[in-house]
Amino acid sequence: MMLAPMANVTDSPFRRVIIQCGRLASSSTRRSGPDLFFNEFVSCDGLCSTGRDKLLKDLRFTKEEHPIIVQFFGSKPENFYQCAQLAQELGFDGIDINMGCPDKSVEKQGAGAALIKNPGLAQRIISETKRGAGNLPVSVKTRLGYNKVEIQEWIPALLETGLDALTIHGRTRKEMSFGPAHWDLIGEAAHLTHSGDTLVVGNGDVLDLSDAYDKARTYGLDGIMIGRGIFKNPWFFNSDAREHTPKEKVGIMMEHVRLFTEFWGEGKHFDIMKRFFKVYVNGWDGANDLRIKLMAAQNQSDVEDIIKSDSTAK
Repeated sequence: MMLAPMANVTDSPFRRVIIQCGRLASSSTRRSGPDLFFNEFVSCDGLCSTGRDKLLKDLRFTKEEHPIIVQFFGSKPENFYQCAQLAQELGFDGIDINMGCPDKSVEKQGAGAALIKNPGLAQRIISETKRGAGNLPVSVKTRLGYNKVEIQEWIPALLETGLDALTIHGRTRKEMSFGPAHWDLIGEAAHLTHSGDTLVVGNGDVLDLSDAYDKARTYGLDGIMIGRGIFKNPWFFNSDAREHTPKEKVGIMMEHVRLFTEFWGEGKHFDIMKRFFKVYVNGWDGANDLRIKLMAAQNQSDVEDIIKSDSTAK
């Protein structure tokens, strides 16, 4: 069970919040939460340019976040080789290549989902990543196809490279995130790995932890990756499925705000933090009004003042 790499979401503060949600639910200091973390994807071209130092901040993590996989995107094989070496130096536990992002700015670079249309280049990128990775495992996250389902052509092209793992989002690039994920096709793609040398992970529309295990069994998968589901429930990865109180939700939100401020300082605008307020502030009378107030906050101090003056979440 793993938490998906998501831009401006799965940074170190949020990963640590997810770990703490597990601890709070189990009343324990033991590691809980996902079995595997991924960082937000980072540009190989950027890391091989004068902007390297700025991007290196996105690759920071703490000891408690292991095992953690770094995800890169790009279209230049030689840059993947250099970044794979960097991943070793920084102490990551593996390397993932993004071949599924539908963002237009990413695709303009020939990266992300655009690589589905260029299997030869995709193979060269994987080869150079493996060459630079040393003993680190190399994986790919992709989709069922570009404008149509292409698993019989696209998936074997990836498997030929000897990937350690392959994560398949159950939609084409054309479908973006609309419509239900095609889990039957994820299962069909998984069956193409006849030797079992490549682990296959499914991704898309997983409701809860029980649903995740059911899908893994039903479709013959080695793992499940959770993306948007974490926005509905930060306690997603804990087997304790009880309802959490407003006090607990606000408490973990305050911890997230604290970690975000401590980790990023002035490096990221506080507005990025605001996308999480709906994750925590929901499900009780007065939550909507409180959330509206929080959206006006400019920093941690503002959030603390708003919470102190609110009586609905205590």
